[in-house]
Amino acid sequence: MKYMFASDIHGSAYYCRKILEVYTKSGADRLILLGDLLYHGPRNELPRDYDPKQVFAMLNGYKDEIYAVRGNCDSEVDQMVLEFPMMADYGLLALNGKTIYATHGHIYNEEILPPMKPGDALIHGHTHLPVAKAMGDGFLLNPGSASLPKDGNPNSYGMLDGSVFTIYDFEGNKMKEITL
Repeated sequence: MKYMFASDIHGSAYYCRKILEVYTKSGADRLILLGDLLYHGPRNELPRDYDPKQVFAMLNGYKDEIYAVRGNCDSEVDQMVLEFPMMADYGLLALNGKTIYATHGHIYNEEILPPMKPGDALIHGHTHLPVAKAMGDGFLLNPGSASLPKDGNPNSYGMLDGSVFTIYDFEGNKMKEITL
């Protein structure tokens, strides 16, 4: 099965549209959103085409295909307009025979690990940096930021196809890849 991961939309209608276009064309079974969906946050610049109302309307059109977790910029007010749950700090996903701990990254991350067994993967956003690497007996994954990437990285997303996790930019260029 195939799963798409995206994080840190931060209210960008432009990048939300790009995520949904890629998701639809990819044939992925689910879209997994790793938080910071609607609000840009007080330390961030406004992202391209900042329009949280348009973003929640677009995402609600895919409500039956989205798994989501809460980011540090997400709130109960956001949940009131979203038609899918997104207030959990983390989700445990059993995908393609792997256990993946999905979270935003402001609570659990490489420095503060959740309970994980050997072979498990931690995937999070929050840092706006793409990561795909082995970490001890498991894996650390981050699809980067859809709308506000850092350190000169392009806007990006991740795709888990079978046991291969790949990070792409929105031009379709492969940035990083790892086999879980």
